[in-house]
Amino acid sequence: MPLLGCFLLPRLNCLPMLLGATLLPVADVLSSVTSEDYHFVSREKMQEGIDNDEFIENAEFSGNMYGTSKSSIEDVQAQNLICILDVDIQGVKNIKKTDLNPIYISIQPPSMEILEKRLRDRQTETEDSLQKRLEAARIDMELSKEPGVFDLVIINDDLEEAYENLKSVLIEEIQKVQNAKK
Repeated sequence: MPLLGCFLLPRLNCLPMLLGATLLPVADVLSSVTSEDYHFVSREKMQEGIDNDEFIENAEFSGNMYGTSKSSIEDVQAQNLICILDVDIQGVKNIKKTDLNPIYISIQPPSMEILEKRLRDRQTETEDSLQKRLEAARIDMELSKEPGVFDLVIINDDLEEAYENLKSVLIEEIQKVQNAKK
């Protein structure tokens, strides 16, 4: 969900950083995501991986299956890269069951009405897809209020301010990683 995201940053000594199926070099952590950051497999292969416990989290949305493989996380660790995961609340809860120790950040719209307006203004969704996204966002926003789910909640009512809040957390973690490399 582009306008509502749960981000996870592993704390130092666990992983350099974690927040999604996006693998980025430390210097490029704030750059855009490309199709190279995703790996596509058949539904059968994905289900086989899930059955074999090869993912730290997985979810199905609108008929598509998504997940973050353990091997991707291991690749990040091996290369001392920053991994950014954009997962739903189910992913957050699944990752909390692992031995990872990430920083959990939720970026949310100020309200469901504003989220709906933003999604409609993009004109990229069918009505059915838009309604599914809104319902998933509503559920995630409600569940995000549970104590201890997130370390930080950023309300995206001002893009520059939300970006600066996220950037400050990322920069702090990047500096820890860079200092550890020395």
